Amino acid sequence: MLGVIFPAFSIGWIGSKAMEAIGRNPEASGGIMTSMILVAALAEAIAIYALVVALAIKFVPVPGLEALPSLTP
Repeated sequence: MLGVIFPAFSIGWIGSKAMEAIGRNPEASGGIMTSMILVAALAEAIAIYALVVALAIKFVPVPGLEALPSLTP
């Protein structure tokens, strides 16, 4: 759950701060937008990594888990 909430929050925060910066200095909007898109893509990658880890936890069998019958699904 945190792997989705924090990247979503950070992307919104990045967009907000980029719009504030463009409002203060409209001539620099090209560089600010480029940086914003790059950083938002990196923050989105964190959510993708969280999805991969969650799917691995769900579907990859753990060796030795058969020895504990109370923990098997």
